Formats: sequence, structure tokens, C-alpha cells
Amino acid sequence: MPREIELCPGRRVGGDQPCFIIAEIGQNHQGDLEIAKRMIRMAKDCGADCAKFQKSELEYKFNKKALERPYTSKHSWGKTYGEHKRHLEFSHDQYRELKKYAEEVGIFFTASGMDEMAVEFLHELDVPFFKVGSGDTNNFPYLEKTAKKGRPMVISSGMQSMNTMHQVYQIVKPINPNFCFLQCTSAYPLQPEDVNLRVISAYQSAFPDIPIGYSGHETGIAISVAAVAMGAKVVERHVTLDKTWKGSDHQASLEPNELAELVKAIRTVEKAMGSPIKQLLPCELACNEKLGKSVVAKVAIPEGAVLTLDMLTVKVGEPKGFPPESIFDLVGQKVKKNIEEDETITEQVVENHVKKVKC
Repeated sequence: MPREIELCPGRRVGGDQPCFIIAEIGQNHQGDLEIAKRMIRMAKDCGADCAKFQKSELEYKFNKKALERPYTSKHSWGKTYGEHKRHLEFSHDQYRELKKYAEEVGIFFTASGMDEMAVEFLHELDVPFFKVGSGDTNNFPYLEKTAKKGRPMVISSGMQSMNTMHQVYQIVKPINPNFCFLQCTSAYPLQPEDVNLRVISAYQSAFPDIPIGYSGHETGIAISVAAVAMGAKVVERHVTLDKTWKGSDHQASLEPNELAELVKAIRTVEKAMGSPIKQLLPCELACNEKLGKSVVAKVAIPEGAVLTLDMLTVKVGEPKGFPPESIFDLVGQKVKKNIEEDETITEQVVENHVKKVKC
């Protein structure tokens, strides 16, 4: 069983712990602090464990020309990409206000640090864990510095190769063992044929000592639920209050009713995973009593006869007798009284019967 880590105070992830569900608000708040608070409350009300944002110190994430690049998309909040990003970027004081609000609501709060200076701020803000976005997973100096902060890390793997993920593991593990990987494909919205849920199994085999999770950008909830059935211990999904809002992430996000349904479905699947031990369960006793079959006499069998297979068949019998799986064990046994055709074969009519104990 993969080891557990304490991702947030009092909340462990991995092993037999419940899936940790991250509501990725990102920048779907439209640059509006009150909308951001509504989204935090929505994430809590829908049952998510954590409300997550994206924090950038723009001059450290982008070079000057990238910020000056014209941005004419229908999703743009400014004439240049820098103007667009500045509109969506909350200040340090606003982040402190959002964290305080999340604490009042009763939900964990964190953000992806989109550059090294953002990580410094989030560390000062005392977030419970760092989220490493896919765009920084192969940014090895960033990973080293983030790992050295000593906080748990959730590392997405969009746009990366397995070879890169092995390198990430080798960099982070000696510094900070409290981290997990999320299978992720960086496309918005993500098509099912590009999800590759089997990578979860590949990660579980390659990195058996860390929890593995899933960050999804698909529409709907079915694929994320399937990821949990495959063993994902963290699930991250983008959320929105309205998919029709301006912004490139809204279409691949879950509205409140979908997030609530996802949380409900994940918790149902976790219950359904149950035990690996296959046995007759108490809930099956009524069905077994009504429809469970027994070995019965196919023909009339005289006292003293030695049973052969052609004397026996299997039917729903009254009373209950030997179960069907015992039919071959009965061959060669002697009966100590007459048995009528269609009569149940019971322990009382078989000579020297020794009941076998099931393991």
C-alpha cells in the first residue's frame, strides 16, 4: 500500500484514506474578490476538501515581451497579455483576505505558485501544501527550492514524460518525502481519448511509496470517478459558477451541481471499493436462502448405494442441502437411507460425512 502523507493539518492522503478533492478555482473568479469568496463557499458547500487558486508574480513568471504581447482573444481582459493577467491577479492582501475567509468557512486553502517568488509568498501565507502546476514540473531549480520549504507538495504532470517524472521524483524525494504526483493532460477541455487513465497505474508501479492522484480538465464527472476507482488519492478539478463566463478555463470546469455530484460519486465509489476478500456477505443471506441451489437426487437412490455423478443434479432445493460446489465430493460416498427422486441430499443421509471447513 502506498505510504500516507499529511497533506493538510489533520488530513492524511494515501493508503486507505479518503480521496482528497481539490476545487481548482484558479482564475475563474474573473478578478473579482467577492466572486472568489462565493466560489470558496461553493467549494465547501459541495463537499470539496480544498479551494485552490493560482498565484503569480507576473514579472517573475513572464519576460517583458511576453507581457507586452498583444492579446486579442475573446477571453482577454486587456489589450496585452500583461494587462489581461494583471486584471486576474489578486494582491497579497487580497490573498490574505481569501485565506482568512476560507478558514472561517472551514475549507483548506492553497494556490499553485506559478513562479519562485509566488512560492515565497505562499510560504509566508502559511498554506498547508504547495501545488506545482504542470508548467513548472520540469522546472528543476523551482522544484528544488519549493521542496526545501518543507511543505507537502502536489505535483501535476501535464506535458511531461515518464522520464521527466522519474527525474522529478529523484530531485524531490531526498529533500522532501511528502509529495504526490497527479496524472494530468494539459488540454482545455480534454477529450476522453487523451486522458490516459492507465498512467495512474504506471505511476503506482513506478512510484509505489507516494500517493498518486488525478487532475482533470475533461467535461463531466465520469472520468474523474473512474480515476478514483483506479486508486487516485487526490482529485483536482477546475470549478466555475457559470461555464458561459468569459475565460478559457470555464468550459472545462464544473459548475456547482456537477462538483456536488462528483464529490457524492467519489464517496460512493470509495464505499464500493470495499474489501479484497471474496466471501458470502450478510447482505446476501436472504438471496442465498431463497435462490441458493443444492445438490438433489436426479433419480431414486436406494439405501447403501454409492453415489455417482449421474445420480445427482443441482436445483433450488427445500430443505437446503449440500451446496453445488460439493457435488464432486459426494461422488463415491455411501448413502444410509433411501432417497427419493428430486429429494435434497443432506448431511444426514450420507454415511460418515465430515463437513469441510471453508477457508
